[in-house]
Amino acid sequence: MLKQLWFKVILGMFLGVLFGLVLSPSAFAFVSKDVALAIAPWVALIGNIFLATVKMVVVPLVMSSIILGITSAKDTQTLKKLGSRIAPYFVLITVVSVTIGILITFAMQPGNFVSSDIVSSIGASSLPAAAVSASNIPVPDMIVGLIPVNAVQAKLDGDILAFVILAIFIGVALMNINKHDAKPLIDLAKAIQELSMRIIDWAMKLAPYAVFGLLCSITIKIGFDAISSMSMYILTVVSGLLLLLCFYLVIVYISSNIKPLDFLKRVREVQLMAFSTSSSAAVMGLSINTSEEKLNVPTSISKFIIPLGATINMDGTALYQVCAAIFLTQLFGIDLTFIELVILALTTVGASIGTPSTPGVGIVILATILQGIGVPLEGIALILGVDRILDMCRTAINVTGDLTATLVIKKITSISSSSEKMRT
Repeated sequence: MLKQLWFKVILGMFLGVLFGLVLSPSAFAFVSKDVALAIAPWVALIGNIFLATVKMVVVPLVMSSIILGITSAKDTQTLKKLGSRIAPYFVLITVVSVTIGILITFAMQPGNFVSSDIVSSIGASSLPAAAVSASNIPVPDMIVGLIPVNAVQAKLDGDILAFVILAIFIGVALMNINKHDAKPLIDLAKAIQELSMRIIDWAMKLAPYAVFGLLCSITIKIGFDAISSMSMYILTVVSGLLLLLCFYLVIVYISSNIKPLDFLKRVREVQLMAFSTSSSAAVMGLSINTSEEKLNVPTSISKFIIPLGATINMDGTALYQVCAAIFLTQLFGIDLTFIELVILALTTVGASIGTPSTPGVGIVILATILQGIGVPLEGIALILGVDRILDMCRTAINVTGDLTATLVIKKITSISSSSEKMRT
């Protein structure tokens, strides 16, 4: 057990929180506030190195995996079937997650548990600059912007979705040209994928230490105050995520006859790594290996669905965003009509698709949703303090959703294949 990654990650999480509380100015405060805040970035150094190493190879890994996933299909007809099945599934599950978020937030009313003193302390200066400008882009321009005209700029902007679309174009194009001409590019994609996976394997050796550093740094900065004042909001979001997890477990059992505890045991390393790093991109390689080795999903499905899901299948993020938006409407006393609620739900579904798979970007996306329903953007400052904790939780759910999707598509594909054999 001591040699297993999941155990080392749990140990790193526990020790990170413990040492963070010891140093936190709002907890045990064994050192002064200035010293604690000076220590925090140094403690987080190895964690940030880990994340930076993973981000360095995310684009080549995503592109090569999607290209290989597409070209591994037997023909374009098989590819069309795979695409036509996964797109509606992703949209449907996102709608379900948003619905769960709406229902549980109205049921628990977390906005009624925050004191007026905290609300009055909100300041616009706490807002991230990107959040203010995120909502000024017209929808048609956003759609056109999905086409990666300038790949270098997309990389600079952290726009992983642009590379997903570019990889899909390349993969489909390779399927429609002469096999002899396509082979060099396919071989190149294989080499790039192996190279990226090897670098991620090296990074994973740092994972337990990275988890310790990141959680210790977060705990030093947050301590008890932010968590206690927003406890009901945190409980609401976490409860919604647990309900979504239960929904996944039902889907897994129906589609693959895998018992809930057995499934959780098989995917626990992925969930723990996603939780501790707040990045589904950081665990993409581990997700693919888990899908193939522990869930017995074919490579053609896992290497297409998981990189795609890490970019557009953000169920946990969608649930969090709608919970946060409704929480802030309750906080500011804004009553939503049924039509406004439907618009909020649809906007959240759309906004969650393409959310970059890196920490903290949910806040920027949330700004777009909030301005659409008349909530002051200053409200974001209130939830910034606990966002990283909830980011960790929703990322664990996001990667679970991707693994669930691979099992569903595997089942649908096998049923379709059996039906075609019976016809012939």
